[in-house]
Amino acid sequence: MLKNLLVIVGCSLPLFSSAQDIKEVRRITKTLCSPEFHGRGYVNRGDSIAAAFIANEFEKLGVQPIDESYFQEFTIDAVNTFPERTSIILNDRNLEPGVHFIASPLSGGYDGMIRPKLVSWETVFDSEKFRAITNEIAKGQEFNAIELDYVNVDKDTLKMAGPLPDQLAMYFPVVKRVNEKSTWSVAADQAQFPLVEIQDSVYRSESRFKLQLDAYQFKGYPSQNVIARIPGKKKCKKTIVFSAHYDHLGRFGEDNYFPGANDNASGTAMLISMAKYFMANPPKYNTLFIAFAGEEAGLLGSKYYVEHPFFPLKDIRFLVNLDIMGSGEEGITAVNATLHKKEFKKLQKLNAKYDLLTVVKPRGPAANSDHYWFTNRNVPAFFIYTMGPNKHYHDVFDTYEELSFSEYEDITELLVRFVSKLR
Repeated sequence: MLKNLLVIVGCSLPLFSSAQDIKEVRRITKTLCSPEFHGRGYVNRGDSIAAAFIANEFEKLGVQPIDESYFQEFTIDAVNTFPERTSIILNDRNLEPGVHFIASPLSGGYDGMIRPKLVSWETVFDSEKFRAITNEIAKGQEFNAIELDYVNVDKDTLKMAGPLPDQLAMYFPVVKRVNEKSTWSVAADQAQFPLVEIQDSVYRSESRFKLQLDAYQFKGYPSQNVIARIPGKKKCKKTIVFSAHYDHLGRFGEDNYFPGANDNASGTAMLISMAKYFMANPPKYNTLFIAFAGEEAGLLGSKYYVEHPFFPLKDIRFLVNLDIMGSGEEGITAVNATLHKKEFKKLQKLNAKYDLLTVVKPRGPAANSDHYWFTNRNVPAFFIYTMGPNKHYHDVFDTYEELSFSEYEDITELLVRFVSKLR
């Protein structure tokens, strides 16, 4: 439920115009998820296309850059990508990338037949037997790859295995047979050989198949954070920061990409929406809006900003990081709630007072989004994310169409009320 008035520093100010604002949030989110943005990753400079779009949105609103440019440029040391062929032909069937199979983010490329040998976990943990098997596979006569069964295995065994498949891919191709949804990420390193996950629904043990996988490791990849600011009504050093990462996983081949709607086109759209609100309703504190790059590659954009801040980090009164903001039917979670108990209590009280979200759930510190590096520097910060029936995460099904934005109005109202109460 959206209230009509908000009292900030003794003045009655209008809140968000719900219909118009949600329409804009949906437009921005849908645009960021479109194929032209290439999943906002590193193939075809998708992240830079998104950065230019965000800067243009800030400029249209009249939100100013800190210097002459909205961009804070930095370099990613290395990132592994899959720009062209991502094909598996199994029993004359072309498997669907991202649905039937996926490559590990650090997979190397390959073009040829894969002849895997199924190796039991008992053998894997028997060093003598496993050495004999790997020596056989390395010769590449009957078998040229190792197959690991991730379907009929217990959690303790998986914990023991740890990064073993990644390590094995330095010596020969590795196939993981799985029956859980494939999720992806971004890696800097590239293995010598391919490591692929294939769904059990289309694969049987020791199936032979043709793999065409093009892997390219960018080194010295240029990227950028996008930063805009609104000065406070009164001269003041203290600053409120709203942040959201705009990058996502990018493309897996020429014809397949990860839209990243909930993670995090939704949070980026909300970031721009907050900038629009505070342009119309000048805040007490200076307010900074940062769209971070490189989050999926290891929180790289926020790390760079913390190491190269535009003003002293001690002047940040509070940072609110927005990530996964497309639902909210089951409330929100605030990471760092246990670190900042006073502020979290304020957040909960405001939510109850104005009857907004079903729950504002506390969570302790976690290195799971861009608030992390600020927290490491003792900057007070919350990472806010929504909870709801949409569970798509780091997969090809995280699309614009899956977002409800059902609690968008209540979340934005809560956050505006929260920062207005900070002293």
